[in-house]
Amino acid sequence: MACNDEWQVAGRRKGAARRGKQTSNPKLDSHQVSDCKPDKQKIINAMNELRGENFWMEWKDFLSERLPFNPSGSTEQNGDVSLQHCVCYGLGHFASCVSARYQLAMLLLLLEMLQIPLGSCCVYDPVFSTSESEALKELGFTVLTENEEGKRAVYQPTLFYLMHCGKALYNNLLWRNWTPQMLKKICIIGNSFHGIQERMLQREFERDYSFLSNIISVCDETSLPCSPRFLDVFNDTALIQFPLENLNKLPESIWTELSEPLYQHCQDLEIIQKEKKS
Repeated sequence: MACNDEWQVAGRRKGAARRGKQTSNPKLDSHQVSDCKPDKQKIINAMNELRGENFWMEWKDFLSERLPFNPSGSTEQNGDVSLQHCVCYGLGHFASCVSARYQLAMLLLLLEMLQIPLGSCCVYDPVFSTSESEALKELGFTVLTENEEGKRAVYQPTLFYLMHCGKALYNNLLWRNWTPQMLKKICIIGNSFHGIQERMLQREFERDYSFLSNIISVCDETSLPCSPRFLDVFNDTALIQFPLENLNKLPESIWTELSEPLYQHCQDLEIIQKEKKS
C-alpha cells in the first residue's frame, strides 16, 4: 500500500489484503512516526473525495438496505435493534499513510450514514502514535488502551470495521462470540472470508483458523465495489453477516468447540499480540 503523502494509482496486487498494517512504514523510523502529527484537514479532504466517488454511493445504497440502522435515530428498525456500536481495529498510521487515512475517512462516512455517534466507536491499533491517539480522541472516538487481539464480546448489534486485518483477528472475534445468539449481532466490513480461504491451503485453514473455517459456509458475504484508483485501499472488501437462520443449519457439535485459538503452527500470524504479563 502507498504509505507516504503522495497518492499512487495502483491495481490489485495478490495478497495485498493479507499484509495488513501491523508494521510501521519502512520509510519512516519510529522517531519520525511519533513526530508525524495527524492533519485534520487532510482527513476532511479525504472524506470529501470519497463522497464524490461512485463506489461510495454504491456502498451507501447497498449498506443502507442491508445494515440494521434507523435513519430516524431510534434503536428499533422493523422490530430489530439497530446498530448502536462500532469497533475498528488495525487502522494503521493514518498520519503518514495515505491508504490508512482514506480508510479512516471511509469509517467516518459510514458512522455518519449509520448515525452511530463517534463516541460509540472504539478504535485500536498497537502501532498508533501518541499524536494519532490524541487526534482520534479529538475527533470524538473512544480510543482503547488495551490490545484485545479481536477478542471482544458483543452484546448489542455492532459493526466491526476491519480493513486489511490479519486472519487471526477475525478468528479471535468469532471465537469470543461463538454462539448463534451472539454472532447474529455482528456485522463486519473487512476482508472477504472466501478470499482468505482461497489464499490458504485448506488443511492449514481448518487447523489454524477453525472458527473461520466452520462459519464460512453459512455467513452471508457480499463483495463491496471499488474504483481502480482505490484498489490498494479497499480491495477484497466485503460485508459479512451471520443470519440466525443460517447459523441454525450448522450441527450442534460445532458450537461445543470453545478452545481459545493459540496459533502454535503459524509462522506469520499477521497481528501484534498483547504482551504477556510476567
